[in-house]
Amino acid sequence: MKEKIVSVIIPTYNRENWIKEAVESIFCQSYSNYEIIVVDDGSTDNTKRVLAPFKSKIRYVFQPTSGPSSARNKGLQLSRGEWIAFLDSDDVWRPEKLEKQMDVLQKEPEFKVCYTDEVWIRNGKFVNPRKRHTKYSGWIYPYCLPLCIISPSSVVIHRSVFEEVGYFDTSLPVAEDYDLWLRISSRYPIKLVPEKLIIKRGGHPDQLSKKYWGIDRFRIIALEKMLRKNYLPVNWRIATLKELAKKASIVAEGCRKRGKWKEYHCYATKAKEAEKEIAYLLS
Repeated sequence: MKEKIVSVIIPTYNRENWIKEAVESIFCQSYSNYEIIVVDDGSTDNTKRVLAPFKSKIRYVFQPTSGPSSARNKGLQLSRGEWIAFLDSDDVWRPEKLEKQMDVLQKEPEFKVCYTDEVWIRNGKFVNPRKRHTKYSGWIYPYCLPLCIISPSSVVIHRSVFEEVGYFDTSLPVAEDYDLWLRISSRYPIKLVPEKLIIKRGGHPDQLSKKYWGIDRFRIIALEKMLRKNYLPVNWRIATLKELAKKASIVAEGCRKRGKWKEYHCYATKAKEAEKEIAYLLS
Protein backbone atom coordinates (compact mmCIF):
# COMPACT_ATOMS: atom_id res chain seq x y z
CA MET A 1 0.00 0.00 0.00
CA LYS A 2 1.27 3.49 -0.85
CA GLU A 3 2.66 5.40 2.09
CA LYS A 4 0.49 8.32 3.16
CA ILE A 5 2.25 11.64 3.50
CA VAL A 6 3.14 12.77 7.02
CA SER A 7 3.76 16.45 7.63
CA VAL A 8 6.49 16.84 10.25
CA ILE A 9 6.38 20.23 11.97
CA ILE A 10 9.42 21.49 13.87
CA PRO A 11 8.97 24.68 15.90
CA THR A 12 12.30 26.20 16.91
CA TYR A 13 13.75 29.18 18.72
CA ASN A 14 17.51 29.64 19.17
CA ARG A 15 18.36 25.96 18.87
CA GLU A 16 21.39 26.20 16.59
CA ASN A 17 23.17 23.49 18.60
CA TRP A 18 20.26 21.02 18.39
CA ILE A 19 18.21 21.59 15.25
CA LYS A 20 20.60 19.83 12.84
CA GLU A 21 20.34 16.52 14.73
CA ALA A 22 16.56 16.84 14.91
CA VAL A 23 16.22 17.30 11.14
CA GLU A 24 18.73 14.56 10.36
CA SER A 25 16.77 12.13 12.54
CA ILE A 26 13.85 12.64 10.14
CA PHE A 27 16.07 12.04 7.10
CA CYS A 28 17.04 8.71 8.71
CA GLN A 29 13.45 7.49 8.94
CA SER A 30 12.63 4.14 7.36
CA TYR A 31 9.27 5.70 6.40
CA SER A 32 9.99 7.86 3.39
CA ASN A 33 6.83 9.81 2.53
CA TYR A 34 7.02 12.95 4.61
CA GLU A 35 7.47 16.68 4.35
CA ILE A 36 9.42 18.76 6.86
CA ILE A 37 8.25 22.22 7.88
CA VAL A 38 10.55 24.18 10.20
CA VAL A 39 8.93 27.22 11.75
CA ASP A 40 11.60 29.52 13.16
CA ASP A 41 9.95 31.55 15.91
CA GLY A 42 12.22 34.58 15.66
CA SER A 43 15.60 32.98 16.37
CA THR A 44 18.49 35.43 16.86
CA ASP A 45 21.23 32.79 16.65
CA ASN A 46 22.56 30.86 13.64
CA THR A 47 19.56 28.56 13.23
CA LYS A 48 18.87 29.68 9.65
CA ARG A 49 22.50 29.20 8.62
CA VAL A 50 22.65 25.74 10.24
CA LEU A 51 19.60 24.72 8.20
CA ALA A 52 20.84 26.22 4.93
CA PRO A 53 22.37 22.92 3.65
CA PHE A 54 18.91 21.32 3.94
CA LYS A 55 17.00 24.01 2.06
CA SER A 56 16.09 21.67 -0.80
CA LYS A 57 14.69 19.06 1.59
CA ILE A 58 12.75 21.19 4.08
CA ARG A 59 10.41 24.13 4.09
CA TYR A 60 11.84 26.85 6.33
CA VAL A 61 9.55 29.62 7.54
CA PHE A 62 10.58 32.54 9.75
CA GLN A 63 8.13 34.47 11.89
CA PRO A 64 8.42 37.12 14.63
CA THR A 65 8.68 35.53 18.07
CA SER A 66 5.15 34.43 19.02
CA GLY A 67 5.65 31.28 21.11
CA PRO A 68 5.61 27.53 20.41
CA SER A 69 1.84 27.33 19.98
CA SER A 70 1.89 29.93 17.23
CA ALA A 71 4.84 28.20 15.55
CA ARG A 72 3.14 24.79 15.59
CA ASN A 73 -0.11 26.32 14.35
CA LYS A 74 1.74 28.02 11.49
CA GLY A 75 3.18 24.65 10.52
CA LEU A 76 -0.28 23.12 10.61
CA GLN A 77 -1.62 25.82 8.32
CA LEU A 78 1.19 25.22 5.83
CA SER A 79 1.09 21.42 5.96
CA ARG A 80 -0.41 19.26 3.23
CA GLY A 81 -0.22 15.79 4.78
CA GLU A 82 -3.16 13.68 5.85
CA TRP A 83 -1.20 12.91 9.01
CA ILE A 84 0.62 15.38 11.25
CA ALA A 85 3.68 14.80 13.42
CA PHE A 86 5.64 17.21 15.61
CA LEU A 87 9.29 17.20 16.56
CA ASP A 88 10.67 19.63 19.11
CA SER A 89 13.95 21.00 17.83
CA ASP A 90 15.96 19.64 20.77
CA ASP A 91 14.56 16.09 20.43
CA VAL A 92 15.40 13.31 17.97
CA TRP A 93 13.56 10.32 16.53
CA ARG A 94 14.65 6.71 16.30
CA PRO A 95 14.89 5.63 12.62
CA GLU A 96 11.83 3.34 12.80
CA LYS A 97 9.58 5.83 14.61
CA LEU A 98 7.26 6.90 11.81
CA GLU A 99 7.14 3.49 10.16
CA LYS A 100 5.99 1.73 13.31
CA GLN A 101 3.34 4.32 14.06
CA MET A 102 1.96 4.43 10.54
CA ASP A 103 1.87 0.63 10.44
CA VAL A 104 -0.21 0.56 13.63
CA LEU A 105 -2.54 3.28 12.36
CA GLN A 106 -3.08 1.36 9.12
CA LYS A 107 -3.84 -1.90 10.95
CA GLU A 108 -6.06 -0.24 13.57
CA PRO A 109 -7.97 2.46 11.65
CA GLU A 110 -10.24 3.17 14.62
CA PHE A 111 -7.34 5.23 16.01
CA LYS A 112 -6.64 8.71 14.66
CA VAL A 113 -3.98 9.54 17.25
CA CYS A 114 -0.88 7.56 18.13
CA TYR A 115 2.06 8.23 20.46
CA THR A 116 5.13 6.39 21.69
CA ASP A 117 7.24 5.87 24.76
CA GLU A 118 10.44 7.88 25.10
CA VAL A 119 13.99 8.10 26.38
CA TRP A 120 14.76 11.05 28.65
CA ILE A 121 18.08 12.87 28.73
CA ARG A 122 18.52 15.76 31.16
CA ASN A 123 21.72 17.79 31.10
CA GLY A 124 23.38 15.06 29.07
CA LYS A 125 22.44 12.22 31.43
CA PHE A 126 19.84 9.50 31.02
CA VAL A 127 16.92 9.86 33.44
CA ASN A 128 14.33 7.25 34.38
CA PRO A 129 10.77 8.59 34.10
CA ARG A 130 8.75 8.50 37.31
CA LYS A 131 5.75 6.26 37.79
CA ARG A 132 3.40 9.20 37.24
CA HIS A 133 4.71 9.45 33.66
CA THR A 134 3.46 5.94 32.81
CA LYS A 135 1.90 5.77 29.34
CA TYR A 136 -1.56 4.35 28.61
CA SER A 137 -3.54 3.36 25.55
CA GLY A 138 -7.22 3.79 24.64
CA TRP A 139 -9.52 6.30 26.30
CA ILE A 140 -6.79 7.92 28.38
CA TYR A 141 -8.42 11.25 29.32
CA PRO A 142 -8.33 10.57 33.09
CA TYR A 143 -4.61 9.76 32.89
CA CYS A 144 -3.95 13.07 31.10
CA LEU A 145 -5.43 15.17 33.92
CA PRO A 146 -2.54 15.21 36.43
CA LEU A 147 0.21 16.15 33.96
CA CYS A 148 1.32 15.88 30.36
CA ILE A 149 2.04 12.20 29.64
CA ILE A 150 2.16 12.71 25.85
CA SER A 151 5.25 14.32 24.36
CA PRO A 152 4.59 16.46 21.27
CA SER A 153 7.57 14.80 19.57
CA SER A 154 5.94 11.39 19.93
CA VAL A 155 2.55 11.94 18.30
CA VAL A 156 1.11 11.26 14.87
CA ILE A 157 -2.36 12.79 14.48
CA HIS A 158 -4.87 12.69 11.64
CA ARG A 159 -5.63 16.12 10.22
CA SER A 160 -9.36 15.72 10.91
CA VAL A 161 -8.67 15.72 14.66
CA PHE A 162 -7.47 19.32 14.54
CA GLU A 163 -10.48 20.26 12.46
CA GLU A 164 -12.68 19.06 15.32
CA VAL A 165 -10.81 20.10 18.49
CA GLY A 166 -8.87 23.10 17.19
CA TYR A 167 -5.20 24.03 17.21
CA PHE A 168 -2.80 24.86 20.04
CA ASP A 169 -4.05 27.64 22.33
CA THR A 170 -1.79 30.64 21.70
CA SER A 171 -2.95 32.35 24.91
CA LEU A 172 -1.07 29.75 26.97
CA PRO A 173 2.68 30.47 27.26
CA VAL A 174 3.24 26.99 28.74
CA ALA A 175 1.12 23.83 29.19
CA GLU A 176 -0.26 24.36 25.69
CA ASP A 177 0.38 20.71 24.91
CA TYR A 178 -1.39 19.62 28.13
CA ASP A 179 -4.39 21.66 27.01
CA LEU A 180 -4.45 20.09 23.55
CA TRP A 181 -4.10 16.52 24.84
CA LEU A 182 -7.08 17.07 27.15
CA ARG A 183 -9.20 18.24 24.24
CA ILE A 184 -8.09 15.35 22.04
CA SER A 185 -8.21 12.55 24.64
CA SER A 186 -11.71 13.58 25.70
CA ARG A 187 -12.95 12.92 22.15
CA TYR A 188 -10.65 10.24 20.71
CA PRO A 189 -9.04 7.01 21.90
CA ILE A 190 -5.25 7.28 21.65
CA LYS A 191 -3.02 4.39 20.63
CA LEU A 192 0.25 3.83 22.45
CA VAL A 193 3.18 2.18 20.69
CA PRO A 194 5.02 0.97 23.83
CA GLU A 195 8.51 1.44 22.42
CA LYS A 196 11.02 4.20 23.17
CA LEU A 197 11.04 5.75 19.71
CA ILE A 198 12.00 9.31 20.60
CA ILE A 199 14.79 10.86 22.64
CA LYS A 200 13.77 13.88 24.68
CA ARG A 201 16.64 16.16 25.60
CA GLY A 202 15.95 18.68 28.35
CA GLY A 203 17.54 20.69 31.12
CA HIS A 204 18.32 23.71 28.94
CA PRO A 205 18.42 27.00 30.91
CA ASP A 206 16.06 28.69 28.42
CA GLN A 207 13.28 26.11 28.56
CA LEU A 208 9.89 27.76 28.94
CA SER A 209 9.00 25.46 31.84
CA LYS A 210 11.76 27.20 33.83
CA LYS A 211 10.59 30.69 32.90
CA TYR A 212 7.22 30.52 34.66
CA TRP A 213 6.56 29.59 38.28
CA GLY A 214 3.51 27.51 39.07
CA ILE A 215 2.85 25.85 35.72
CA ASP A 216 -0.29 24.43 37.33
CA ARG A 217 -1.77 27.93 36.94
CA PHE A 218 -1.94 27.30 33.21
CA ARG A 219 -3.12 23.72 33.62
CA ILE A 220 -5.98 25.11 35.71
CA ILE A 221 -7.00 27.27 32.75
CA ALA A 222 -7.04 24.15 30.57
CA LEU A 223 -9.12 22.25 33.13
CA GLU A 224 -11.61 25.10 33.38
CA LYS A 225 -11.92 25.07 29.58
CA MET A 226 -12.78 21.36 29.72
CA LEU A 227 -15.41 21.95 32.40
CA ARG A 228 -17.14 24.49 30.17
CA LYS A 229 -17.73 21.74 27.61
CA ASN A 230 -21.00 19.86 27.89
CA TYR A 231 -19.92 16.47 26.56
CA LEU A 232 -17.84 15.11 29.45
CA PRO A 233 -19.46 12.08 31.09
CA VAL A 234 -20.15 12.55 34.79
CA ASN A 235 -17.24 10.40 35.95
CA TRP A 236 -14.81 12.37 33.80
CA ARG A 237 -16.28 15.65 34.99
CA ILE A 238 -15.77 14.59 38.60
CA ALA A 239 -12.19 13.54 37.82
CA THR A 240 -11.58 16.93 36.17
CA LEU A 241 -13.03 18.78 39.16
CA LYS A 242 -10.88 16.77 41.57
CA GLU A 243 -7.75 17.64 39.60
CA LEU A 244 -8.78 21.29 39.46
CA ALA A 245 -9.37 21.37 43.24
CA LYS A 246 -5.99 19.74 43.85
CA LYS A 247 -4.04 22.06 41.56
CA ALA A 248 -5.86 25.19 42.74
CA SER A 249 -5.09 24.31 46.36
CA ILE A 250 -1.40 23.86 45.55
CA VAL A 251 -1.21 27.15 43.66
CA ALA A 252 -3.13 28.92 46.44
CA GLU A 253 -0.56 27.73 48.96
CA GLY A 254 2.25 28.95 46.71
CA CYS A 255 0.58 32.36 46.46
CA ARG A 256 0.17 32.50 50.26
CA LYS A 257 3.88 31.83 50.77
CA ARG A 258 4.72 34.61 48.32
CA GLY A 259 2.34 37.07 49.96
CA LYS A 260 0.18 37.24 46.84
CA TRP A 261 -3.07 37.51 48.76
CA LYS A 262 -5.36 38.48 45.88
CA GLU A 263 -4.19 35.46 43.89
CA TYR A 264 -4.37 33.29 46.99
CA HIS A 265 -8.06 34.04 47.50
CA CYS A 266 -8.75 33.52 43.78
CA TYR A 267 -7.26 30.01 43.70
CA ALA A 268 -8.60 29.05 47.13
CA THR A 269 -12.08 29.98 45.86
CA LYS A 270 -11.57 27.88 42.73
CA ALA A 271 -10.66 24.88 44.88
CA LYS A 272 -13.70 25.31 47.14
CA GLU A 273 -16.09 25.73 44.23
CA ALA A 274 -14.74 22.59 42.56
CA GLU A 275 -15.12 20.60 45.80
CA LYS A 276 -18.65 21.92 46.18
CA GLU A 277 -19.63 20.73 42.68
CA ILE A 278 -18.03 17.33 43.33
CA ALA A 279 -20.17 16.94 46.45
CA TYR A 280 -23.27 17.88 44.47
CA LEU A 281 -22.52 15.41 41.67
CA LEU A 282 -21.89 12.61 44.16
CA SER A 283 -25.02 13.30 46.22
